[in-house]
Amino acid sequence: MSSAGLEGIVAKKRDSMYRAGRRVSSWVKLKLNRAQEFVIGGYKPDGNSFQSILPGYYEGEKLIFCGKVRQGFNPAVRRRLMREIEPLLSTRCPFANLLSSRKSHFGEGITAEEMTQLRWLRPKLVAQISFTEWTSYGMLRHATFEGLRDDKDAREIMREVGGDGLTSSSRATK
Repeated sequence: MSSAGLEGIVAKKRDSMYRAGRRVSSWVKLKLNRAQEFVIGGYKPDGNSFQSILPGYYEGEKLIFCGKVRQGFNPAVRRRLMREIEPLLSTRCPFANLLSSRKSHFGEGITAEEMTQLRWLRPKLVAQISFTEWTSYGMLRHATFEGLRDDKDAREIMREVGGDGLTSSSRATK
């Protein structure tokens, strides 16, 4: 499916009828998502927690920013992640491509004003993140935090190319 450029498929019970504008359990969307590891280089604070994390990957010696991750966090995960983040706080932005990231209608980039609100980390934490695709600006689209990886060294994390790392998820369709 991914080689054909499809986001997924819709499955339904054989005898079910389509009901426009309504979610029904007899129709299910099976989405294909990509997933890979990313380095957490910063976050946007929200009180004693965070609003989003800022992932990146290495191109040679440079850590490249690739979007914001707001999904996949519940209160327990936020608390655990904050405990991991706090010892890594830094005054230096670790990303080589900020402030040059574009601000798009998807809210992918970082503006100069937003830079002053962000907190930076020494790039040590590795997160597993699923996403639907890479945008034309090199940002993750619909990214979701899946968990931390302690079996990977941050310096090994590079952008994966191709159809590897596909996962599937499902939800009822409209």
